[in-house]
Amino acid sequence: MELGVIGLGRMGQIVANRSLEAGHDVVAFDLSAEATAEAAEAGAEPADSVGDLCDRLGSEKRIWLMVPAGDAVDATLADLEPHLDGDDVVVDGGNSHFEDSVRRAEATDAAYLDCGTSGGPASAEAGFSLMVGGPEWAYEALVPVFDAVATGPDGHDRMGESGAGHYVKMVHNGVEYALMQAYGEGFELLTDGRYDLDTESVARTWNNGAVIRSWLLELCEEAFREEGSDLGDVADHVAGGSTGTWTVQEALEQEVPVPIIYQALAERFDSRNEGRFSRRLANRLRYGFGRHEVARRSDGD
Repeated sequence: MELGVIGLGRMGQIVANRSLEAGHDVVAFDLSAEATAEAAEAGAEPADSVGDLCDRLGSEKRIWLMVPAGDAVDATLADLEPHLDGDDVVVDGGNSHFEDSVRRAEATDAAYLDCGTSGGPASAEAGFSLMVGGPEWAYEALVPVFDAVATGPDGHDRMGESGAGHYVKMVHNGVEYALMQAYGEGFELLTDGRYDLDTESVARTWNNGAVIRSWLLELCEEAFREEGSDLGDVADHVAGGSTGTWTVQEALEQEVPVPIIYQALAERFDSRNEGRFSRRLANRLRYGFGRHEVARRSDGD
């Protein structure tokens, strides 16, 4: 299959690379010439604009957007509009709000697939988890690429109509917030509790057969191994918050109680004030799965 990839940051490069490795042809474009050149070195055909990318694709265009959520998506769709028709498919693989995805699906001539993407840059080798919303025929048309970009056939599915993919990913992120908070609080008690514990050893032991084993717990082990049991100079400042906020807002609208997710979100916002071990671990875990920058404490903090 021939795939156009627009947006070649860390995640976009992975989409391009995994598609190439599976034998698909990739035409790639990014506003950064360096990023486009990097994709070309991996085997993609470089394009110098959105229009050039469309000209290089066949009559039935399959295009994956991996650009920042918000205005960048709308701007890219505006650039694509003159080149697309109803036989084409556009995938939005970013963290867009599900209501924006519904609006875009209605306004775009091409079939629009909202694709929640989980796994972060750390999943470059294993593949992503993909939650897709939109027309069934368009999803089926992209299955070979989804197989390549995800962990395999079990790593993706169509969640439902337009917006459903990003809706499921939004709730996924709310759950992620709560899990990170739970691990953080548990290790905070272990660190400040009765015994002088090696938290890396605890995380490793828990992750071998225990009920609470998980990839996030593997990342806890990694954090303690690389930063030390006291997390060194990792700051109590947890960035992000938009998808968790959306989750809580949707829960309020649907009158569904989500107290644990809400509290995890509140802790994240409060991390901009005072310092807690649990939030320092959450700060470091965001690097583990997403390679987000780790905020560090300055001397004397």
